Amino acid sequence: MNKCGESKGDAMSKVKAICRARDARARELRAEGKKIIGYLCYFAPPEIIAAAGMVPFRIMGRLGDDVVEANSYLEPYGCPYVRNCFEQALKGRLNFLDGLVVSHSCDMVQRIYGIWKYYQKPAYGYLFNVPHQVTPWSRQFFIRELAFFKESLEKYAGQGISEERIARAIELSNENRRLVKELYEFRSRRPSVLSGPEMLGILIAGMSIPPDEFNALLKELKMEVEGRSDVPLDRTRVLLWGSIIDDPRLYELIEECGATVVIDDTCIGSRAYFTRVDLSNGVFEGLADAYFGKFPCPRTDRGPGTGRFEYVLNLAREYRVKGVIGYTLSFCDPHKLDYPDLRDYLAGHGYPMLLIDDDYTLSHAETVKTRIEAFREMLAKGSASFQDLAGRAQL
Repeated sequence: MNKCGESKGDAMSKVKAICRARDARARELRAEGKKIIGYLCYFAPPEIIAAAGMVPFRIMGRLGDDVVEANSYLEPYGCPYVRNCFEQALKGRLNFLDGLVVSHSCDMVQRIYGIWKYYQKPAYGYLFNVPHQVTPWSRQFFIRELAFFKESLEKYAGQGISEERIARAIELSNENRRLVKELYEFRSRRPSVLSGPEMLGILIAGMSIPPDEFNALLKELKMEVEGRSDVPLDRTRVLLWGSIIDDPRLYELIEECGATVVIDDTCIGSRAYFTRVDLSNGVFEGLADAYFGKFPCPRTDRGPGTGRFEYVLNLAREYRVKGVIGYTLSFCDPHKLDYPDLRDYLAGHGYPMLLIDDDYTLSHAETVKTRIEAFREMLAKGSASFQDLAGRAQL
């Protein structure tokens, strides 16, 4: 099971317990009569699921778990993360889910929906269509899809979902976003007090329990970490960019090498929490802005040029990092295609980048560690000559 970092207090102990048994709370709620809806990717807003009176549960894999049964259903050259998630379903580890929501984030994720629904037969299933270009017409398409998603959930729940209920769910999620961002900012100021693995563990826990319970947990965590004592820490500050990372082992490796991830740009990290849903123009307009217009996923074409990378540069500057570590999964074309342009863009602004390519096993951890150690040492020396080397390094 996923680890979530060292526990140093009651609230962090709760985080660690949730991460060790992500399904525990969901199974309890299901026994009480709640519907648990699993979702892959973030484009289908979990707020609509919550507004329907159901519990959104982010489906994640198990880093390094042997993928055996899924090989009978999926080609081996497909995304290792998606294959790993489906393996968990085939092994019965997701049998507490009442429904499955899959967004068309990439071709492999879209492909798994039909296979998963046919062989696992969830009581509820929905494929959320997401355009690949941001244009006025695609925005309207996304808004229409939001309405279709709501109607589908209403039919399954047997009751209507008012815009007021969606707005309340959004307001709760916005509060969670605010509290998570405060933890990021706190970690930037005092990285010795809240470790990278702990921060990731908090995010994993938040996608495993109901939003209101996460809100209460975040408030406890904020009080707890603010009461911790600082310790001497001399680590190089880095930004972690890339595909989904739902296990803290990479964060642990980075910290073992003398660096620390003070900010990230990953699927369940800052991308998921740094954009607030604005309700001033209505719930669907607000959701479309946050989940489609502003959600900075490489799978979405935002036009030519490097302007799409400006937010990464802003994060690097705001969190005072020395360099960027990229993490891509095998066959993750959106991130792999963006990497060369992003690398060159950041290098042009003085931020070297190292790329780690993985098959969602970290089986080559010692090699990764060696590369990160070399990267950190060169960052510490301020070596500009490393930029070309970092650009070519793929593990």
